[in-house]
Amino acid sequence: MNLKGCFTALVTPFTSDDKIDFDMLREMVQFQIENSADGLVALGTTAETPTLTEWEKEEIVRLVISEVNGKIPVIVGVCSNNTKESVSLAQKWENMGANAVLAIAPYYNKANESGMENHFAAIADSVNIPTILYNVPSRTGCSIPIKVLRKLSHHPNIIGIKEASGDMNYLMKCAKLISDNFALLSGNDDMVIPTLSVGGIGVISVISNLIPNEWSAMVHDYLCGYHKKALETQMKYLDLIEALFIEPNPIPIKTVMNIAGFRLPLCKMLPCNETILRQRMKEVGLC
Repeated sequence: MNLKGCFTALVTPFTSDDKIDFDMLREMVQFQIENSADGLVALGTTAETPTLTEWEKEEIVRLVISEVNGKIPVIVGVCSNNTKESVSLAQKWENMGANAVLAIAPYYNKANESGMENHFAAIADSVNIPTILYNVPSRTGCSIPIKVLRKLSHHPNIIGIKEASGDMNYLMKCAKLISDNFALLSGNDDMVIPTLSVGGIGVISVISNLIPNEWSAMVHDYLCGYHKKALETQMKYLDLIEALFIEPNPIPIKTVMNIAGFRLPLCKMLPCNETILRQRMKEVGLC
């Protein structure tokens, strides 16, 4: 599976009566395809996955895979602190046609090094489609230890890591593990160019819900040697990216997409923060 480029972490649109807006989701998927997204991620953090029912998760995956119809890869989250549940989800998404699964470090109960290694290996061993690791300690309360990551990078069915710690030292250590069989993806929109500069090949992105064309072009510009042009794109949107995380993701991105529905514990953006966000949007010509 080719992980080069920009993979959009899709939001979940809700109706005014707190149901999934499948019509809007269908439009979002088509917008991504028409505007050069290199792939889609369903049921990630940005999708408010912890608040979705099992039926809703299945219907989202079914719709996204159906709408994509093989045009671009679809990665589906199996993010749970219960290894058996993650394995079950991975097998379900594989059977439904996903191209890869995204697995997070176990949160809340956490794990020692052996437990974490076995958690990811169990997921990867349970399916024939590839597994991508996801390191985001701000949400899980723990990082994947580099010692564990080094072992997992040699697993035949683990093909890369979405690195979202924001820690440059950790990022550099991840970069040392890059090979033909193990890729590095940025999990932070404000660190795409730094990630590419040490050998990364792409990003799983929030901002690309808005600007898939620009964000995909930035990654490919850099990979094709147009470093200055790519850096200019990164810097152009840097202040907006900061504002998109002024409150917990995906509150700001859904606000600027005019998708008003959230599920508790997420709720409507504070007016003072929305003012800042709208101003940043104006500064880059998006409103």
